[in-house]
Amino acid sequence: MDFDINEMKIPIEKDGKIIECDMLFSFLAEKRKKVFIGYTDHSMKDGREMMYIGSIDLNNDIESLEPVTDPEELELVNEFLIEVDKEVNSGGGDSYE
Repeated sequence: MDFDINEMKIPIEKDGKIIECDMLFSFLAEKRKKVFIGYTDHSMKDGREMMYIGSIDLNNDIESLEPVTDPEELELVNEFLIEVDKEVNSGGGDSYE
């Protein structure tokens, strides 16, 4: 599915229908040449709102949001979220690279 990186809504296909999700965050991983995006459709599981992770490969001509399943990339996103949490909860922190 084509994706406009400048939009705050993300169209995804769920259960055979196109729905709009809200973007929660995005960041550029320069070494991988990918933009990682967290988004939600506000569905709940075990009392928690679901968050999905997708990426856009900047080497491709078409901006297409692909699900992130690679364990190394998921760990990269987790590290980003930990850094954001540190900054928000401590009033500062190291910059993320």
